[in-house]
Amino acid sequence: MEVRKLNEVEAFTTKDGSEIRELLAYRNSSIQKQSLAEARLPPGASTTPHFHKITEEIYYILSGQARMQIGEEARDVQPGDAIAIPPGEMHTITNTGEDTLVFLCCCAPPYEHDDTVLMPE
Repeated sequence: MEVRKLNEVEAFTTKDGSEIRELLAYRNSSIQKQSLAEARLPPGASTTPHFHKITEEIYYILSGQARMQIGEEARDVQPGDAIAIPPGEMHTITNTGEDTLVFLCCCAPPYEHDDTVLMPE
């Protein structure tokens, strides 16, 4: 049985600028076709607008308040909200609260820097 403890997983910064701790993926477990990570954004911070060429994502908000944008649509999200992000869709999330935004990010196939395309400013 493979169990990862969040406080024992080293954090790294993704290409879009969020700090994540990859809990399960091919890099650290027997999981091969997806990845699960906890992401954090400080108050006022946003991920760089980006899309993934082949990866689909699910964000699940654990704590904090945010504004999620996918394509031209934007809406406020809060704890308990699950957000579907299809491949090829530009997206960004902004922490609109006073506390750190914490959310889970599930990627299939697993997250890779090379699959992340940053949008021009």
